Amino acid sequence: MKHMIYPVVLLGALAQPALAEEEGPSLMERGAQLFMEGFMREMEPALKDFQGMAEDMEPALRQFMTEIGPGFMNLLGEIEDLSAYHAPEILPNGDIIIRKKTPAEKAAEDSDGDIEI
Repeated sequence: MKHMIYPVVLLGALAQPALAEEEGPSLMERGAQLFMEGFMREMEPALKDFQGMAEDMEPALRQFMTEIGPGFMNLLGEIEDLSAYHAPEILPNGDIIIRKKTPAEKAAEDSDGDIEI
């Protein structure tokens, strides 16, 4: 949490109007600007990789939505509460099964210390 406060404070300084415009940006404004420039330089390769990955995945995602999407949406309509089911399992023959939790499993999971508000 502490690490998130510093960028917010620095960005807040950018939003403040300069007291003496003829003197240029304040030290806080310049520090925030340098921080953001450095941050963007560090993030640029990751963003480019992510963009390339998204472009590579687009045809497969379109095909998935065209072929499997309608059936998947029907399945989601049948399942009212996802927490009532175990994670999907892939069997050795390639079948995928989704087991429903027993009432005892559901009750044990609900009593794991979660507080309902």
